[in-house]
Amino acid sequence: QVQLVESGGGLVQPGGSLRLSCAASISAFAITSMAWYRRAPGKQRELVAIIIRGGSTHYADSVKGRFTISRDNVKNAVYLQMNSLKPEDTAVYYCNTAPPLVNTWGQGTQVTVSS
Repeated sequence: QVQLVESGGGLVQPGGSLRLSCAASISAFAITSMAWYRRAPGKQRELVAIIIRGGSTHYADSVKGRFTISRDNVKNAVYLQMNSLKPEDTAVYYCNTAPPLVNTWGQGTQVTVSS
């Protein structure tokens, strides 16, 4: 059974940084494309960043240049370094495969950007 456990969220001022972590119990993790998603209040969940099995990365335009996704295939972990945070980055952040596994989401981690 796949388990996804996100951590690292919190309250940060605009311009600040956070690093999110995701522990993924996925077989063949090293050859699985992974992604971070987020759901802001009143909005649908959206894709934030993808890292494919070869290490290439892709970002939503709204976070390009500010966020960096990375992975550790030994630890079965995915990370999201978020810099220059803005209030509009406030959301619950989730990790999952890309595309996401149906009905398989972790609890997410809340990121709140506010002064």
